[in-house]
Amino acid sequence: MDVRTLCLGALYLGEASGYEIKKAFEEGPFSHFQDASFGSIYPALGRLSSEGLVDCTQMAQEKRPDKKVYRLTEKGNLVLMESLMTPPAPDRVTSDFFFLLYFSDLLPPRQMRLLIDKRIVFYQETIKRMSDCDPSTFPMGRQLCHGLGMTIYKSSLDYLEQHKHAFPSEGSSLPPLSTSKTSGRLVL
Repeated sequence: MDVRTLCLGALYLGEASGYEIKKAFEEGPFSHFQDASFGSIYPALGRLSSEGLVDCTQMAQEKRPDKKVYRLTEKGNLVLMESLMTPPAPDRVTSDFFFLLYFSDLLPPRQMRLLIDKRIVFYQETIKRMSDCDPSTFPMGRQLCHGLGMTIYKSSLDYLEQHKHAFPSEGSSLPPLSTSKTSGRLVL
């Protein structure tokens, strides 16, 4: 999904500054399924404003520069709905943890076990936080997102708990790395 549509979606939930939109992607409702950086949000907001899809109001702040607050216009709302009609691209999982698992043969087993234990705690805390809210108050689509997210996190937690013993917690070391050259091709 392009950052333009992401910003329109964030503003559909209510007026916000660029910083508040960024927070929605870091720790808010979109943090589990989309990324957007300041470097992409602010140019997108500028384009959306020049296209008449959002209005911008500058609010004075004490001892700080004026804060720009953006609001979705009726035209922006229509463009958002039109954008949402486009079929989504296939899901992509971007995860530093997955990358580390992929190359776990290059790390000491104890280090991998520690990383897995930390990820288990992360899943437990996330599941707890998600369990503390009442999704029945959400619109149906958000209820489905909540339920699917809980299913993914619970399944990931179960899987790691069942397989964490693949990496011994003490002792073992890795065999030395081979010095022979490989073909340079990626094999999946």
